[in-house]
Amino acid sequence: LFEGVRQAQWLTKTKLVQGLPPSVQSIIDNPAHQLQDHEEGVKRAVWHARLWNTTETAPEREHYCPVLFEDLMHICRLMSAKYPSLAKRMLARNYRIAATWERESVLFQVRGQNGILMNSMAPIPPVASREEVLATEENVLETFHPISPTIDLQEVIVYRELNDTGFKEGYPYSHPHTVFFVESANNYPQRFRPEQLRAKMLMFAFGNALAKARVLYGNDPKVLEQPVVVQSIGTDGQLFQFMVFQLNTTDLVSNDGIKNMVWIDSDQNLYENALCVPEVKKRVVLKPAGIYGFQPDTFKKFLALYLHGTV
Repeated sequence: LFEGVRQAQWLTKTKLVQGLPPSVQSIIDNPAHQLQDHEEGVKRAVWHARLWNTTETAPEREHYCPVLFEDLMHICRLMSAKYPSLAKRMLARNYRIAATWERESVLFQVRGQNGILMNSMAPIPPVASREEVLATEENVLETFHPISPTIDLQEVIVYRELNDTGFKEGYPYSHPHTVFFVESANNYPQRFRPEQLRAKMLMFAFGNALAKARVLYGNDPKVLEQPVVVQSIGTDGQLFQFMVFQLNTTDLVSNDGIKNMVWIDSDQNLYENALCVPEVKKRVVLKPAGIYGFQPDTFKKFLALYLHGTV
């Protein structure tokens, strides 16, 4: 999506709120929900991904980005000893989502493989109150006149309006919790830029939520009594994007009425630089190899979204 989040907002009839919602922020601010010595563990994860887990002088992004993701997830799983319900989660890779909706007489679909989905046995509770949801009626969605919001979307012939969560009926981990996007392409032409990555995150968080809402409430457009919440985290192995999406309505045709809501915390560095070889000038080591500008608060946000809905 060339116009990024603004375009995704229009397509999904969504109001944007900057920053993380209070329910997530309260987890970040509460020391009881933090891992003891987590900073050292996260530092080791970065060292492992960027410096240790390779025989190359400097590993490429397609190598270190997935390694960092797996290490951070392993650290998060350590919280299962304190919160046993965290064990009722499952990571799904290569699953296929399909969601179809109508917007101002145009039919849209989100479908295909996206990120890595963490499912849960229990849904994330709504993050916005009923009053906040009703207040979205006053929100005015930005238009792109005279440019069409569909200008850069792929147009295809649709033979079947498909809505599918990607999982069979009866699957015990039936609630989408968090979609992880690991942007591991080494060169920018193949990798989403941060704004376009956030738009992709929003579209697929919406798609997962809409497909689940159709399973729960049917295909008729309506304001949901119990909103569906799906989170998303995107990273290129250094820069992180955090998102919480709440589907309040499946009535998406017009701009009027209740809107959906998304909270976005953008461009959070886990570290500023990873020097794989020392910086040397005239045989003098100016900067030894290592990780520089480590920012532990970024992992606190990662962990808070992991814990969200459980604590």
